[in-house]
Amino acid sequence: MRTIVLMSTILLLAACRAGEDGAPEPQAAEPAGEEQAMAEASAPEEEAAETESEQPHADPLQSVLDAQPDEIQARFDARHPRETLEFFGIEPGMIVVEGLPGGGWYTRILLPYLGSEGELIAANYPLDMWPNFPFADEAFLENIRKWPEEFPQQTEGWCDGDCADVRTFWFGDMPAEVEGAADAVLFIRVLHNMAAFQNSGIDNYLDQAFADAHAALKPGGILGVVQHEAREDMPDDWADGSAGYLKQAFVIERAEAAGFELVDSSAINANPNDQPTTDEVVWRLPPSLSVPEDAENAEALRAQYESIGESNRMTLKFRKPGET
Repeated sequence: MRTIVLMSTILLLAACRAGEDGAPEPQAAEPAGEEQAMAEASAPEEEAAETESEQPHADPLQSVLDAQPDEIQARFDARHPRETLEFFGIEPGMIVVEGLPGGGWYTRILLPYLGSEGELIAANYPLDMWPNFPFADEAFLENIRKWPEEFPQQTEGWCDGDCADVRTFWFGDMPAEVEGAADAVLFIRVLHNMAAFQNSGIDNYLDQAFADAHAALKPGGILGVVQHEAREDMPDDWADGSAGYLKQAFVIERAEAAGFELVDSSAINANPNDQPTTDEVVWRLPPSLSVPEDAENAEALRAQYESIGESNRMTLKFRKPGET
């Protein structure tokens, strides 16, 4: 039996390690006469060198990535944040909508990278979709209702200094002021649950999310999708999102139906080692490693899944038609 699991891991943001402050260099005796003149003549060059060393990092994205805590950097080889954000054309100062930020893995990177000239707009699953998850008891639902107010407060601990402002909305209830405001929308590993519930005939959650993304973007704005990818030869009723996987053709079809144009695709986040059977779900893989505790070979399964790595993922770049 396949179980839909939402794994939102809350990570603690470690403080960035500043450069070491060494002891002052021993000072030579004050030069006199010609030596003094030569020392004064060389001072502008020394001052220029010091000023240059104090300039902002020439590569702001790399500077942000280097400052991330170990827990975040541990997943760089599997999630390729630099390559992914560059592929989507994300730049400082942009207004970006991030779908289902969850525990904030990408949020922690985006906040300092977008900077105070930019803005992060977090979009969560529709509030009426959450009761469909089997783990969503009343206590959970009471807590998730507080998300619009609590998430911006939570992000305050994830970024210091030059950070993007944060606001929130539920898919299906997008504020009017968000319409046409965004430079980019990011759907990173968020579409499968909406597709699974939509395909069950509960509501059009997936189509609503694509419609909101289209409405939020400026003309010419970018929709970036990273999604667990099912092989095209897998059965459609397995690749409906309930196992975590969707087919690339299906995602493209739904995006184009919402008015988007496919610009490009990339193998940045592909993992050919991920070859699930119809009895397997995406959450068997890292970081979830969800294996039944009573399985006779639980340890061997975890080791096997750990060796596969994170899921095989499509990376698709769409554009909202129109002039920027």
